[in-house]
Amino acid sequence: MLEVFTWLADWLVYGLGGLDPDSKLGSSLHFFVEDTTKIFVLLVVMIYIIALLRASLNLERVRHYIQQKNRFAGYGLGAGFGAITPFCSCSSIPLFLGFTSAGIPLGITMAFLFTSPIINEVAVIMLWSLLGWEFTLVYIVIGMAVGIGGGMILDTLRGERWLKDFAAKAYQQASTSSNSEAPAPEQPSLTLKDRHEFARDELKEIVGRIWIWVIIGVGLGAALHGFVPDGWFAENLGSGQWWNVPVAVFAGLPLYSNATAVIPVMESLIVKGLPVGTTLAFCMSTVAASFPEFIMLKQVMQWRLLGIIFVILLVNFMIVGWVINLLSPWLFSGML
Repeated sequence: MLEVFTWLADWLVYGLGGLDPDSKLGSSLHFFVEDTTKIFVLLVVMIYIIALLRASLNLERVRHYIQQKNRFAGYGLGAGFGAITPFCSCSSIPLFLGFTSAGIPLGITMAFLFTSPIINEVAVIMLWSLLGWEFTLVYIVIGMAVGIGGGMILDTLRGERWLKDFAAKAYQQASTSSNSEAPAPEQPSLTLKDRHEFARDELKEIVGRIWIWVIIGVGLGAALHGFVPDGWFAENLGSGQWWNVPVAVFAGLPLYSNATAVIPVMESLIVKGLPVGTTLAFCMSTVAASFPEFIMLKQVMQWRLLGIIFVILLVNFMIVGWVINLLSPWLFSGML
């Protein structure tokens, strides 16, 4: 099925455009046309379907449900909720405040906040279309593990002590009344027309927000694909030296992007020979640990808590990079 996008790119770039397939420009434009058309078609179809299914999701009920669960189940639920909600780090902050105000433990809330920018339906669709289901599954497992592990560490350290005063006060007030068994408010049932309108509006909102990032991300990936010599990354950063992974993590920190823009770049980096673990470390650092994100989180956290979160994320991403590089000959043999 996906071969139709390759055929379309062949026709547009090499047929109508008359470009040489072996030229740098021809190779870059072919990559751009093929990946852009494939991504947008899959995004439109899958976002609409997922939004139809999510139309009846009651956020208050989800929050109430998580609040009633034991701590360890809560970490998984928080990370899972982060994975199915299409929020970037900045738009996740209002939900973070809502969870905190409901008395949900900080670790569970942070499991949500860590996972939300890394995993969402857009990232999953793009990864599956560009790099296959095996890579996508590994990415999801890693993203969930980062969220759950980070949340457990913050609860162990009692990180709620270092929230800003207004957030800490709301958390303490909610915690004292958390034994209340009042049910979550009911949400009226939706008709098929209501679901369609919800899905249509969400499709327009999400695509309207991310289309420019798709263009930018695929454009950067196309430039890498066509103009960077084959083997350059393998020769310079693919030697297996331990320091390659920390370099990739710190290189991603000044950037601020979402998974939509980073994933096409990730594809090109892997194809050009950058080790999979090093590429993942760079991607996750850019998406979930960038300086702009921490500036936004400063609204609700003290510097000490921000520093702890920063270290947790960097250490997690480095460990992920090293472990995936070590295991990639078995995990991805023959895949890429």
